[in-house]
Amino acid sequence: MQSPINTQQSARNLVARLDRLPTWPHSMSVIWVVGIGYLIAFFDITNVAFGLPVFSKVLHLSVQQQALPITASLIGYVIGGWVNSNFADWAGRRAGIAMATVLFTVGCIATTFSSSLSSMVYGRFVTGMGIGAEIAVISAYIGEMAPAPVRGRYTGLANVFAMIGQGIVPLVALWLVPNFNWGWRAMFLLGALGGFTLLAFPWLPESPRWLLSKHRVADAEKVIAAAEACYVRRTGRALPPLVDAAPEIEAKGFPTFALLKPPFAGRVVLLFALWFVWYVGTYAWLGLGPTFFMAKGYTLTKSILFLLASSVGYPLGSLLATALGDTFERKHTILAGMLLWTCCFVAIGLASSPAVIYVSVFLLAGSLGFYVPLMYALTAESFPTRARATGVSLTEGAGHLGGAVGPILALSVYAWGGAGSGFTNVFLFMAVSGLLTALLLPFTVNATRRSLEVITREDDPAPQPGLEPEAAAE
Repeated sequence: MQSPINTQQSARNLVARLDRLPTWPHSMSVIWVVGIGYLIAFFDITNVAFGLPVFSKVLHLSVQQQALPITASLIGYVIGGWVNSNFADWAGRRAGIAMATVLFTVGCIATTFSSSLSSMVYGRFVTGMGIGAEIAVISAYIGEMAPAPVRGRYTGLANVFAMIGQGIVPLVALWLVPNFNWGWRAMFLLGALGGFTLLAFPWLPESPRWLLSKHRVADAEKVIAAAEACYVRRTGRALPPLVDAAPEIEAKGFPTFALLKPPFAGRVVLLFALWFVWYVGTYAWLGLGPTFFMAKGYTLTKSILFLLASSVGYPLGSLLATALGDTFERKHTILAGMLLWTCCFVAIGLASSPAVIYVSVFLLAGSLGFYVPLMYALTAESFPTRARATGVSLTEGAGHLGGAVGPILALSVYAWGGAGSGFTNVFLFMAVSGLLTALLLPFTVNATRRSLEVITREDDPAPQPGLEPEAAAE
């Protein structure tokens, strides 16, 4: 039996073995499984906006009631994300992703067969629980599976699926919603297809970093040895020299409690504020964009056509994030994308022609597809393995409370401006949300190409002792 010192050294060497690899070392089926889960989750985030004008009439909803399904989804997102993320930090990433998938699949089926406002609200609440849980746990999982040099790249690649899911919503809506009286129900039923990813979960490897946080060194060694073998087989190259690494901290107690002390408490507050402010403007756009275009005088079909530009922009932006995710410091790259996002809202608000709206919506979607994957990566990188999914849920997940108030504030801003300037005012309101988010970004951590264990050290970042001779010889 190994002594505690030798066990810690073995664990540190395993982290070093993973972080030395210069590319994704696992089967690409891992990216496909979590990517398809992401695709369905992001499809479900935005499909409600396109069904809203129709199901509000079918269910005889008042103007005030129309916001309730969106609000229910966001509240479910916050609650489900926190509950399931604590579960994932305790029971494992695979269990957390599986639970999230079950939740949003059940929620989508319930929403599909809604016959009243209450059943619609319940269905969207459960769907939101699953989506919030899915995004938090997958963000943690991809970051822990990827070696340090390529964390941003492969978080971006997983999010290509997410942006495709978000981007195809206008295409599907244009076909289903105006042409079939059951089209809005079909939009929600499509989200239940994510349940089929559960069939692949027996072959999904557990996060080796999570295993190390639970002192399951032998299990982590099997995952990392398989990753090394996959890298050698795929590239035909010898394993690179070992890099230095900090040890993985043992997981003890309730995950949320680990985030209540420095430096993590400050990071929770900062990142929650960042996501909250960003979601205020984002959900005003995602939830009410077609509604504002129709209020300006465009038809439902024309409003959906404007959003078609995003179908191309979202995946192209995430492909750019895949290419540049680890080239520059993460927070600076996000800042550049956020400023473009802000300028696009200004352009739409001041637009005098449909052509300007098309171009601006394309660039708006492209910028979101570019910086959101990197924001997910940066958020997950800010917290320790023993509470990483929980940290994402308390910041990105709870930040959706901004999304709950965003549409309410946006409608108030629109009403204040009236028919004359309401459209311009509401898009300038969204732009202000983006600008305030950009001002918070410089205060986040430097994370690009750094080991997760170094970023999340709780003491002063002193130089790590060298690896033991036998480790260096591996």
